[in-house]
Amino acid sequence: MRKYSSKTIEDMTDMRRRGYSYPEISRSLGVPKTTVLRHVRNVKILPQFFERWLDRKRSSETLLKNNLEKARIEAEKKMAKISSKEAALIAAMLYWCEGAKNDFSFINTDPVLVATFLQSLRIAFNLSNDRFKISLRIYEDLNKEECLSFWSKVTGIQLDNKTSINVLNGSKHGKLKHGMCRVRIKKGNLIHKEIFEITKLVNKFTQNAPIV
Repeated sequence: MRKYSSKTIEDMTDMRRRGYSYPEISRSLGVPKTTVLRHVRNVKILPQFFERWLDRKRSSETLLKNNLEKARIEAEKKMAKISSKEAALIAAMLYWCEGAKNDFSFINTDPVLVATFLQSLRIAFNLSNDRFKISLRIYEDLNKEECLSFWSKVTGIQLDNKTSINVLNGSKHGKLKHGMCRVRIKKGNLIHKEIFEITKLVNKFTQNAPIV
């Protein structure tokens, strides 16, 4: 960890007392923001500079809000309509990270990842819900009916008592509130191979990227 002179630390303290924000101090003195925070987090802003600090804080919050809104608008433009090609790429990347290697199955605790994987497969390969086989893996302290209801909403597929549920010994309620959801694709051998070929093409694409 780099040590800073007493003069630099005094400057940080003085600027904070005069209502400067952590980023302002960091930029002005060329010191990492984490270092500034470590040294002046408990420094009180002098009353005569409090309005200055408050105005800057409001300006920063407004700028952040505006930037987030701009980002949201641009993201919506880009994602207004996802093509089958883009959906296939999403499915392949998710499967590359979380999918099984030996069979065409995808298991995760994150409902957003599971829902995104399913929807990307529906769009990319025109799959209907009857092509998916959903099973759950839960711990014995979890409520089966609640888990079935939760994953039914996530997947858009009605799960019931006929759904395969693997109950594990132990308690994981805090970390895995609704257990794990496993998605299998029926008669998905060809799609499985295509997914792997897409990942190979992506890998080839990255290898050919120019070194900057």
